Amino acid sequence: MTMPNPPALAGHYRVRVTKDHLVFAAGHFITYNGDHCERIHGHNYRVAVEVEGPLDDNHYVFDFIALLELSRSIVAEWDHRMLLPDGSGLIAVHDDPGEGPAHVRVCYKERRWVFPKEECVILPIPNTTTELLARLFGQRLWERMGQQGLKPPSVLRVEVEENFGQMAAAEWRNPSE
Repeated sequence: MTMPNPPALAGHYRVRVTKDHLVFAAGHFITYNGDHCERIHGHNYRVAVEVEGPLDDNHYVFDFIALLELSRSIVAEWDHRMLLPDGSGLIAVHDDPGEGPAHVRVCYKERRWVFPKEECVILPIPNTTTELLARLFGQRLWERMGQQGLKPPSVLRVEVEENFGQMAAAEWRNPSE
C-alpha cells in the first residue's frame, strides 16, 4: 500500500544554533529574597538561538552563518568577564578611576568589591539572573539583525544555560507579522 502525499506545509520553519563557540565563561552574583546576596561565582554559560518564520528567496528562514556570527559577537563581549547589573536597587556599581587603570567599585550593603574595569561588563539589567541574561542577549541580537539590514524573524528565542540542566529562555514575536 502506498502512502498518500503529505499535506502542503504551512510555510513556517525553524532554525536553531547552539555550538561550542556559543559558550561564555563569566562571573556574577545575584540578589534574592530582598535581602540576600550570593557569593561571587561563575558559570560556563551555553547559548542557543532559535528563529522561526517563512522561507525567504534563498529558501532560508535565516542564514545560519549570519545567525552564528551575530550570536558569537555577543558571546565574545561577555566571555571571561564579570557581569554586573546597572539597574539594581540593591547592588550599586560605580566607576572608580583612581590612580592607574580604571576600576569598578561594587557595593551591596556592607560588602564591597573592586574589579578592573576592562574585565567587567556592566549590563542594563536589575539582576544578572539567567532569565535576564537571555532577555538581554535576545534584545542585542535583534538590534544587530536590524543594524545588519537582516529581515527580522517571526519569532526569536534565546536560551541561556548556566549549568547542565539549568536554563532560562526569552522569546520575542515580530509585531509586524
